[in-house]
Amino acid sequence: MNARCQFHTTCRRVLPALLWFTAFALLAPLNAADKIVVKGSDTLGAKLMPRLKEEFVAQQGDRGVEVTFEIAAEGSRTGITAIIDGTADLAMSSREVQPTELIQARQKGINLRAIPIGVDGIAIIVNEKNPITSLTSREVEMIFTGDIEDWSAITTMSGKISPYTRNTSSGTYSTFQDLALYRRNYSPRAQKLAGNEQIAAEVAANPYAIGYVGLAYTHTPGVKVVPIDGKLPTDYQYPYARPLYFYIDASKNHPDVVQEFIDFTLSPKGQEVVESVDFLPVSRLKELFPELASE
Repeated sequence: MNARCQFHTTCRRVLPALLWFTAFALLAPLNAADKIVVKGSDTLGAKLMPRLKEEFVAQQGDRGVEVTFEIAAEGSRTGITAIIDGTADLAMSSREVQPTELIQARQKGINLRAIPIGVDGIAIIVNEKNPITSLTSREVEMIFTGDIEDWSAITTMSGKISPYTRNTSSGTYSTFQDLALYRRNYSPRAQKLAGNEQIAAEVAANPYAIGYVGLAYTHTPGVKVVPIDGKLPTDYQYPYARPLYFYIDASKNHPDVVQEFIDFTLSPKGQEVVESVDFLPVSRLKELFPELASE
């Protein structure tokens, strides 16, 4: 084979590979994106997280940085488990980490760090046709444990009470059990639902229903919020207030974008988003939970 033929043969073999490599090198930066995996609480994940994501992605886009999110809102327990298993960057939680979760984390060398991002009040809601105008915390306890089963015991109407609760993976389920039921068991008649939206929808459709939801769901048509001991969920000393958290593995080196998202959430712009879905800003921690604000 002469030199010219050999040159053409080599070009036919090499050029396609060079063209493919060049195309890949040009396209790779365009397709590359920082990714944040977030799992956990439905209370945070259904409304707040999508809005935080939207604002943060837009902010980063203005800087020429592409960010994508993977969000799964299936309950606080699932988020904390995902941090322990290493399958999420951030956990959303509407409760503090439990002792058993701390033990599991420590056994794997994981340091769970709580980052308060806002405050929620677990609102008691009834159907808008229910004549009740207020409840005491004792009556709430008796309704959700089954001590009171008919509305005639506390209102002018009669009929079996239909209590709705979150499922056992929910941080709201366990927090409400602690705050409202004093750790007593829920009534066997209580119907467990996956999310706030489902509870609000059921209460709106059932005149005999009662349930609890995060503040972001109190404007659902057909429901009304019932003051507890004379206080609404946004009032000082409301009995069912609770902090909202991100959890991370503090022993792990995270991509810069994860810390940037946390910083954004705690920034004035991020806290505007928190308030836009009816949660209270993290600045209310000092007022409502001074022991946490001082940590």
